[in-house]
Amino acid sequence: MPPIRCLLVDDEPPALAVIESHIAMIDGLDIVGKCHNAIQAFGVLQSTPVDLLFLDIKMPKLLGTDFIRSLRQPPKVIFTTAYRDYALDGFELDAVDYLLKPISFERFLRAVSKVMRIEPSTIGAVPAEHGLVSLDEKPASTVAENSFLYFRADRRMVKVFIRDILYVESLKDYVKIVTTSAKPLVVKQSISSLEEMLPEASFLRIHRSYIVAVDKITAYTPSYVDIAGQELPIGRLYHKEVGRVLKME
Repeated sequence: MPPIRCLLVDDEPPALAVIESHIAMIDGLDIVGKCHNAIQAFGVLQSTPVDLLFLDIKMPKLLGTDFIRSLRQPPKVIFTTAYRDYALDGFELDAVDYLLKPISFERFLRAVSKVMRIEPSTIGAVPAEHGLVSLDEKPASTVAENSFLYFRADRRMVKVFIRDILYVESLKDYVKIVTTSAKPLVVKQSISSLEEMLPEASFLRIHRSYIVAVDKITAYTPSYVDIAGQELPIGRLYHKEVGRVLKME
């Protein structure tokens, strides 16, 4: 997958430095330019291919939102601003995300993940007739082969390929990410925030403490799913959605 070409636009040098620092920690993002106002950014867009704009809103000469409206075919945009008042404008312009300053790395990563991930179009499931159901004939995952996320653990950023995730378990203020290729990774993050980062069609919340990769389910009953020999419970509040996805009768 080619790198995502990023243009940073902010009239405050410290704000540009924060975004640049965050980008430096993530493979797959390249900075092709840094601008201090929308007029400069317009000039860059005329000569340089850009996939993603990190765009401040309240800038001199031209607001970031008005700048996007002026473009016939704008790139994807993540707004970065210290003002909540522009949130509605941002989402009306189909922004990928809207980040409030100061921007933490975790929040930045959640926004970028929305751009980097590729949503699969379909997920297969075999209808349950009765009792335990085998999924030996399930189709292969449609998650892009090289899609990945970074997680902060042990004072470093650890790359995890989405295709390798078996399930995620909540541990109060932490989550345990169980994969096919390494020992479980424990990171300080809520399971709800991680749920937003994962491709919706490939992962299923089955319990307030568990998210599972649908294509890694080897068997299931109305009470639990089986992944890599582990029986993970289906929570009462999630039973209906799990049944819909897995076609349980």
